[in-house]
Amino acid sequence: MAENTNIEWCDHTFNPWFGCTKVSPGCDHCYAEARMDTRLHRANWGPGQPRVRTQTWGDPKKWNKRHAAFFAEHGRRQRVFCASLADVFDNEVDPQWRADLFDLIAKTPNLDWLLLTKRIGNAKTMMADALHLQPEANRDGMIWPLPNVWIGATIVNQAEADRDIPKLLQVPAAKRFLSMEPLLGPVKLPRFCACGCNKPLEQAVDEAMDGPSALNEFQARASIKTTVGIDWVIVGGESGPGARPMHPDWARSLRDQCQAAGVPFLFKQHGEWAEVEGDYQLAPDDAEAEGYNPKTDCVITPDGRVFSNPADLPDDLLGRWMHRAGKKAAGRLLDGRTWDGFPT
Repeated sequence: MAENTNIEWCDHTFNPWFGCTKVSPGCDHCYAEARMDTRLHRANWGPGQPRVRTQTWGDPKKWNKRHAAFFAEHGRRQRVFCASLADVFDNEVDPQWRADLFDLIAKTPNLDWLLLTKRIGNAKTMMADALHLQPEANRDGMIWPLPNVWIGATIVNQAEADRDIPKLLQVPAAKRFLSMEPLLGPVKLPRFCACGCNKPLEQAVDEAMDGPSALNEFQARASIKTTVGIDWVIVGGESGPGARPMHPDWARSLRDQCQAAGVPFLFKQHGEWAEVEGDYQLAPDDAEAEGYNPKTDCVITPDGRVFSNPADLPDDLLGRWMHRAGKKAAGRLLDGRTWDGFPT
């Protein structure tokens, strides 16, 4: 699928600038910092550090021109993940750079721009500032929401889901999505409606089916689905040095929640850790389980606690046996198949 990136859910990556600041538990083992700061010394991480503007701003215009051939072959538009080594809504970024970026997005209408952020609380205000939402700007064709902008929020645990999904739903966008990578705990998604009622999807469906003008369930779901604000969910475990294990049941739960709500689900990867086939759960008395190696294996509980020795688990608590197999070996299969859902 990808032309110049190995990321499964996009065709291109474009970085208008480099540099960022860690703001989430998901940032703890940031690959971008390790690459652009520590190894290549091309950007400095942290608050108060200057961001570095790139020299590749002409690439999206080339991709935009090649749209017709790509669409004829694949039947869809190309997806551009913007700022894989930065954050579009970083407070340290020069506001004029962000305005330049939205000018570029408006001038490449054949591309779908995926703006993923860990600062979703900044997005609505910063986009308004960047797009100059005054009458003069509207006359110049800067109409918001731009039809080629997808806004995504990184969500790694329940606390971030509860805090940031309502903020995401307040941001005007052609599509909204969640990137739940690295997934660091179980998450029950609040199925908030974009209309502002903040009702879970199941409650909204139940209410639509009640009363004298009740709809049948199919009609109710079709009606409510037009106001559901999350269009896509991406899930993945952590990879790289220091990667934390992801309990596979967390991914399964999110898959099931998406299927129940009719939301496309993409499982990106297990990360560095794979569950051990045939010995899915270890109890405290399994400390001498055959083949278990505390140097390469661990036990993770449903609530996210990790133990190198199964004997350390609290009484009557089961844990999942995980083996550090590496990203490639752990793979992308979830219950024997790939999950590559995309919004239409």
